[in-house]
Amino acid sequence: MSAAQTAGPVLWQVDERGIASLVLNRPDVNNAYDGAMIEALLSAMDALMRIEKLRAIVITGNGRHFQAGADLGWINAVRTSSREENIRVSRATASAIWRLNAAPVPTVALVQGACFGGGTGLIAACDVVIAAENAAFSIAEVRWGLTAAIIIPQLNDAIGVRQVRRYALTGERIDATEARRIGLVHEVVPANELVAAGERMVDHLLTNAPDAIRQTKAHALDLAWSNIDDAKFEALVEMHAEKRCTAEAEEGLASFADKRAAGW
Repeated sequence: MSAAQTAGPVLWQVDERGIASLVLNRPDVNNAYDGAMIEALLSAMDALMRIEKLRAIVITGNGRHFQAGADLGWINAVRTSSREENIRVSRATASAIWRLNAAPVPTVALVQGACFGGGTGLIAACDVVIAAENAAFSIAEVRWGLTAAIIIPQLNDAIGVRQVRRYALTGERIDATEARRIGLVHEVVPANELVAAGERMVDHLLTNAPDAIRQTKAHALDLAWSNIDDAKFEALVEMHAEKRCTAEAEEGLASFADKRAAGW
């Protein structure tokens, strides 16, 4: 097994302390996710879970923005594919979020710039989230006639149903201060202090017993909204895929491409 992944849409390496650095690496499109990024994230998690002395995973985004949601051009192409392909894509995306959510080691996300759509699900699946003051967030799927179905469980855990019922319905932008108030992030720091804040958090984690951490996280997840059974997981996957194939999604994605208001 390679000890690192140094090229592609997701990079990773593990230092001598057992701290993994996982980097979203599509800076030219603000780290918007597509099929290749999802598969690379799943492969990275597979590789990291095979590392015996792994202690934590620190997730960052290369470039100005952490993760600007889905690549809507890719989404539009998937939309016109078969039902089976749409379900496969939604299942892979949901699985990537779940793998982060259930990872037996602590996960720390360091967020700068945009964190939209699926990016909010990704950070909601992490144990600790630190944001730069310039970070902005949005659960934006409804703007494009889509649904955030597969990340709603993690968002319910992170910010509570009451906040999801506002922000996943309005799609409005959330600044870093508001994101901290509602619990989407734990800490807000100046942009030039983001890496140092992450290192301080890693130092805290390294002082604690690894198996006690693993058990504590497992106990927390046992009672979490996101601890759904296989049937509910599959139902969310199918709802997510089917909404992508509707006339409403077609209009929403066309409005994005045409830079116009959608004709709802």
